[in-house]
Amino acid sequence: MTDHLETAFPKVVLAKWQMRLGAARGILLVSAAVTCVFVLFSDLTFWQGIVGFALILAATLFLPRTVEARVPAAAAADMQRQMRQQAAIQFADALPDPCFLLDRRAVVMHRNPPAANQFPSTPAGNPIAFSIRHPALLSAIDRVRLSGVPQNVELHQTIPNETWFQIFVSPLDMNGEGGQAANWIVVTMHNLTEQKRVEAMRADFVANASHELRTPLTSLIGFVDTLQGPAARDPEARERFLGIMRAQGERMSKLIDDLLSLSRIELRQHVRPTTNVNLSLILGQVAEELQTQAKEAGVEVKVTVPEEPVNVLGQQDELYEVFENLIDNAIKYGADGNSVEVALAPSSRPGFTYMVHITDHGAGIAQEHVPRLTERFYRVDAESSRRKKGTGLGLAIVKHILSRHGAQMSIRSKLGEGTTVEILFAR
Repeated sequence: MTDHLETAFPKVVLAKWQMRLGAARGILLVSAAVTCVFVLFSDLTFWQGIVGFALILAATLFLPRTVEARVPAAAAADMQRQMRQQAAIQFADALPDPCFLLDRRAVVMHRNPPAANQFPSTPAGNPIAFSIRHPALLSAIDRVRLSGVPQNVELHQTIPNETWFQIFVSPLDMNGEGGQAANWIVVTMHNLTEQKRVEAMRADFVANASHELRTPLTSLIGFVDTLQGPAARDPEARERFLGIMRAQGERMSKLIDDLLSLSRIELRQHVRPTTNVNLSLILGQVAEELQTQAKEAGVEVKVTVPEEPVNVLGQQDELYEVFENLIDNAIKYGADGNSVEVALAPSSRPGFTYMVHITDHGAGIAQEHVPRLTERFYRVDAESSRRKKGTGLGLAIVKHILSRHGAQMSIRSKLGEGTTVEILFAR
């Protein structure tokens, strides 16, 4: 900073004297001509002429202060205004949120890169109302322009996608004159879309979880009332009702376990595993554990894995839960096909080393349902899912675990042709 000032000071002084010489150029030319005439045609000597001209030069440089003072003052004020504008532009460009700088007519003077990306139809030189026709925003700009009091509004747009913005409108005095009226207006926009989406998802989650728990609870209370009343002395009815009550209790327990599992996974969603696990071993263990269930459903589970270990970075328990959920679903909903194939092989996809295919030959799923299968509590057939003790959370848990492991899952299905789940793993 000191070196910069030392370099700049002589330049400023030189510019000042150059300005003074320029302003006195006419007087100095006339003085030089008169001096020459006196030296040539009078008794004035050469050195006397030089001294006289030097005195005139000194007087000319130091005397005309009134005109000079006004010109640099106006230039300095203009320079300060330009420096303020440049500083405001640089500050706006440093913001991560969209920011517009408007003049008093609400014409866009500058927009930062995030604003240009999200609102490409708002170029500099156009009124902001040409592109963002939101009455609350335009009204806030008018209030700031007239009163100088900062405003904030919420902008909700549905085209082309549903978005929410918290908008802050503030005055900016570029001239440094103070007062309520603003020379420029700053509009900053904080994106609330993700926050709104999470709030909506949380509300839906609570509503769905409450509904899923309320149904078995209502059944339990009804059976208890029946056992305490009309069926109090009916051993046959008591045994039947107690069996149903136990099934409902197990359903609630499974739902709570899945909710806790989902919550636990979300807490470490962004922490990648660091240990090596053997996918071949996990697939074999899951298939062996589900053999009893597969026999009861009349399904043969066929597992094809390489002979050598296939190691990836992962957490054993979580990947076990992934394949248990997927193979269990294939057995439950693909039983009509009598077989489920599980295959582990090298992947030909760029960026991935191994892939796992889990294929059933059951009734399949209509195409419109496939993109929503990993949503929480989403069911193609809610009644069938409940009969098969599904909670509607299994694929949501699978999606979150695979996301944590840097893996990708895709589901392909056609009615009458079964379902294939493909999982891609990096090493």
